[in-house]
Amino acid sequence: MKRRIYIQMTVIAAIASLVTMLLVAFVCYELFCGQILDDLRTDAYLLKEADNLEKILKSDEIVSGRLLRVTWVDGRGAVIFENYADAAGMNNHSSRPEIVQALEEGEGEAVRRSHTVQKSSFYYAVRLEDGSVVRVAKEADSIWSVFAGIFPAMLAILASLLILCMVIARFLIKSLLAPIERIAQNAEDPVEEEAYEELVPFVATIRKQHEDILRNAGIRQEFTANVSHELKTPLTVISGYSELIENGMASGEDIVRFAGEIHRNSNRLLTLIDDVIRLSELDASEREEEFGMIDLGEIAETCVNMLQIHAEKHGVDLRFEGEGCFVYSEKRMMEELVYNLCDNAIRYNREGGKVRVAVRSEKGRVLLCVEDTGIGIGKEHQERIFERFYRVDKSRSKSTGGTGLGLAIVKHIVAKNRAVLELESEQGKGTRITVTFMFLFCHGAERGPER
Repeated sequence: MKRRIYIQMTVIAAIASLVTMLLVAFVCYELFCGQILDDLRTDAYLLKEADNLEKILKSDEIVSGRLLRVTWVDGRGAVIFENYADAAGMNNHSSRPEIVQALEEGEGEAVRRSHTVQKSSFYYAVRLEDGSVVRVAKEADSIWSVFAGIFPAMLAILASLLILCMVIARFLIKSLLAPIERIAQNAEDPVEEEAYEELVPFVATIRKQHEDILRNAGIRQEFTANVSHELKTPLTVISGYSELIENGMASGEDIVRFAGEIHRNSNRLLTLIDDVIRLSELDASEREEEFGMIDLGEIAETCVNMLQIHAEKHGVDLRFEGEGCFVYSEKRMMEELVYNLCDNAIRYNREGGKVRVAVRSEKGRVLLCVEDTGIGIGKEHQERIFERFYRVDKSRSKSTGGTGLGLAIVKHIVAKNRAVLELESEQGKGTRITVTFMFLFCHGAERGPER
């Protein structure tokens, strides 16, 4: 990367230097041409104001010295005087642009460039009071001749600038990239000071991504270990009891009891596998083809009715309170969301406890609230309760038959629906989980979400 940046900076500097030198040379030449015309104008007006023009033109200073080329023509363009040639043998000048302009406007100028001799001729003409025109002229090298003359000097200067640019580019690249290289080597070090203030957001983003990668890697590793452990436990039980039955070491009531344990652990194993598969589906799926307007109130009420037997088994009073509120989602997701929240509230409740499920609208939003009077969650556990396989009371979780993935599924569903999840809990008093859907709701009509 350094080499590529170095070459690019050197090439850019060389091109910029060359263009700058050419522009400077061009501007200087244009200024030079303008100065020549200004000088010729001054000379022309000096001749116009002279008391005896003919005497001055025939003086040695003009004729012999030939400091200027002076041409004097009458009002019809016939040459009266020319200090560079014999006036009698010269052609009529009535068609010359500077002469025509001077006759019409009082003064005129022109520049004629010869590509053969690489010269430029500058002319300035003024009309005298008698109607005749006096013209002064001067030759100068063309711009290409000027460039050709200064090309060796320009080439030497360009080479010097190029060498200087290469040295400066090498130094700048080294100094500019040094902080970035240090950052790359110490991405995990949050206390290292950045050389440039502009790099602070970039460094913060890189470090956050680095932390996220490490955290996600840890979560995946922990998840794999937990899955292995959770699968191994019921399989060990199933294998052990089935082996006892197979070897004839169980009879009568033992067979019935062993079969019950095998059946219970098989169901736990199937539930765990289903939850793991569902989490994988939620992680991988980005499709919204199945999304539509779903009556969350109806789904919640149906789910509560379905879980009544489960609640009665645990001695919990489960009730639904709400109204028909529509959200833009998928029916299966909403069923899983309500089911897992209710199932968790029932499992971690106490006998004689209550679970209240409410669906309502509030300020253009739809709220799903599941509140229980269960064991509650300590503050030290509340931030991690939605992690996979995280259990506050591991012994109670196993006794209730939970997989430890229900709330993790809830978190994924909430994220898929761009909703907001809130947890309020006090140990020994109960827990309230609220899911707020950020889309507009409606009653009885299908509408898309507010984008």
